[in-house]
Amino acid sequence: MSPESMSSARRSAGSSDISAWEKVFSLARKEADDRLTLEQELKRWGQDHSADAALYTEFEDGFQLLSKTGATPFPQQIQTTEELAEEWSRLELPQTLLLHTANLDDPQSSTALVLLAAGARISSLKRQVQEQNFQAKFRGVELQALYDVGLAIASTLDLEELCEEALLRAVSLLDARRGALYLLESGRYRLTSRFGGEALAHFEADPAQITSLLDDKANGASAWLPGANHLLAVPVEVERNARGLLVVADKESRHGVGPFPATDRRTLLLFANQAAIAIENAKLHKLALEKERLEREMELAAEIQQQLLPKVMPTIPGYEVIGWNRPARQAGGDYYDFQHLENGGWGLVVGDVVGKGVPAAILVSTLHSSLRVLLDQMEVGPALIERLNRHIFESSSANKFITMLLAALDTEKHTLAYLNAGHNPGLLVRAAGDIEHMTSGGLPLGLLPDGQFGSATLDLDHGDLICIYSDGITECEAPDEEEFGLERLTDLLKKHRRQPLPEVLHLIDRAVTSFAQGLPQGDDQTVILLRRRQPA
Repeated sequence: MSPESMSSARRSAGSSDISAWEKVFSLARKEADDRLTLEQELKRWGQDHSADAALYTEFEDGFQLLSKTGATPFPQQIQTTEELAEEWSRLELPQTLLLHTANLDDPQSSTALVLLAAGARISSLKRQVQEQNFQAKFRGVELQALYDVGLAIASTLDLEELCEEALLRAVSLLDARRGALYLLESGRYRLTSRFGGEALAHFEADPAQITSLLDDKANGASAWLPGANHLLAVPVEVERNARGLLVVADKESRHGVGPFPATDRRTLLLFANQAAIAIENAKLHKLALEKERLEREMELAAEIQQQLLPKVMPTIPGYEVIGWNRPARQAGGDYYDFQHLENGGWGLVVGDVVGKGVPAAILVSTLHSSLRVLLDQMEVGPALIERLNRHIFESSSANKFITMLLAALDTEKHTLAYLNAGHNPGLLVRAAGDIEHMTSGGLPLGLLPDGQFGSATLDLDHGDLICIYSDGITECEAPDEEEFGLERLTDLLKKHRRQPLPEVLHLIDRAVTSFAQGLPQGDDQTVILLRRRQPA
């Protein structure tokens, strides 16, 4: 009530109305009986006008009955004044009264009407204050419950256990009969936990479909939770990035099973925010554990692979020899070895397993053990390679194969017999600087079960240099994607063919590294250098 209206009302009221005003303003006290006071004033108005009367006040969803007088069955709630007029006309009531806050500023209103209107406003304000107090207390209880729930779900880092716990807490928090939790994976929402019945196993991350689900417009609740009637779904997000969906259905109460009120959506959203953080932490923890496991496996594979490579260079009378390997990762697919043969010669091998990492390292181990056994039993030649090829074919997956160059050095005849199974051509740099290529004589090992392999033999003179390498050397790329290439390697070997082998190896390493200009190593790199010594 405005001060002007109140003053006008007081001036127009007689001394007989003072007690009425006092009663009306007493409504502001917490302990005042709103209904009794309003009924008294309404009864007084009804007696003055010889009519039953009802006092309504505006609420969010229309008008609600505050007080009434007489035996007329006034409705408890109406939506509009037109609806009220139609209802009372149907009941054939002799006289009606509708009061709400607008009556306070009506200069034609009688003192009794102003009193009732003031009482209605005070009562309405009291109800609003009571509702706000209730909401504040409820909010405090709700936040405490959410805090407790948040602590509970955050206490585990096991993703599956966390998802189950989060769903159970959500269902319990909202007194729901059903529930499901979906996580977003590769553009699809996948069901991770469900409660109370079946749930849709997965669905695409289609924006329109997700919006329909969040608004409960997607063919009803049964489309997502078969048998459910009332659905409430909220997103599980981290910094507004979708991580999943939390869905509950069919709220239980003392009146039965029904829909969820608007406040439940807010509660579920707050809970989903907490769950999202816990789920994100669990995912990161899982990824960290997986990364740690893979790193341990890589370290183990690298350790095993290093055990396979020569620890010291062999001493070969009349020859210098050196080998070098640098994997692109901890464990690589390149392999080299030296083996003393029964005829007194030496076997030299460089192999390159397709791929990198643990799978490649496992196949390297297979190659190492198989070749060692075969070299103890057979001479280096096509029969040995054919047998090795069948073993690799049978013991490896379809997409795995090995390129290999195997050579046998005869230290008495000073010859080098070799077989090239799809490997890069080895290089023979003659003492005078001429270049010969040790080209391929067959397919890589493991491609076909019955591969055919050819062999060739080279005569080695004093000062002749052999270089066997893997494609990590020649295919090393610069930032403009140009490859180091065979020509650069050949020129380097020709220019430095007389220098000590450790220096030649260092020059190859430096040239390749400089050519890459800081780019990460793209492939494993391996080199064997063998040179017949000059006579003393």
